[in-house]
Amino acid sequence: MKAHVSSILLGVQDMERAKRFYTDGLGWKIKNDYGISVFFESDGASPVGFYGRDGLADMVGTSRDGSGFGGLVLTYVVRSEARVDEIMAEAEKAGATVLKPAGALPWGGYGGTFADPDGYIWSLGYSAQGKDQPYAE
Repeated sequence: MKAHVSSILLGVQDMERAKRFYTDGLGWKIKNDYGISVFFESDGASPVGFYGRDGLADMVGTSRDGSGFGGLVLTYVVRSEARVDEIMAEAEKAGATVLKPAGALPWGGYGGTFADPDGYIWSLGYSAQGKDQPYAE
């Protein structure tokens, strides 16, 4: 198996709320809306989509119940500290919970962390040290 993700599916409690958060709040564009699932334009990266949480749990054969930290963090690397600040502000305005405000990171970079309305954690980061970063934008 290669170190590659074909798509990322997030199980959401409220499909309409999730769509509003990512489209109206963060400016994502919907590529396909199938009703029970939604996929966003990915600009060549692994596509991100939503599926109803209960249906997704059934589909993969796991419990629908989940609480606390699930051990998953989605990272988003940008090219400036200012862009980290902009995205953090956009997310908070859209209803995200800021977990760690943007600021200097222990390893020398700059970043912040928020949770979307379903609790999925996004870690935003910037580092002037790396030249081959996996930039999202």
